[in-house]
Amino acid sequence: MVRTNCGSCVRVRDQIAPIVAAAGASFVVRNVDDDAELAMEFGDRVPVVVLDDEEFSCWEVDNEELQQALAE
Repeated sequence: MVRTNCGSCVRVRDQIAPIVAAAGASFVVRNVDDDAELAMEFGDRVPVVVLDDEEFSCWEVDNEELQQALAE
């Protein structure tokens, strides 16, 4: 989950892209500004990484934890 003009969102997206690709997975970037329901749920609490419909992390991502979660 990202917001328009969010520098942290861009940083996290760029950080996790190679990890997700190496795991053979893919990801979808959802902008909470485009969906009122998502905006209510996440507000300014972005970036948020969601795995299998469960919130995995907010604001920061630990690369090793993400690799492990994707391997499961």
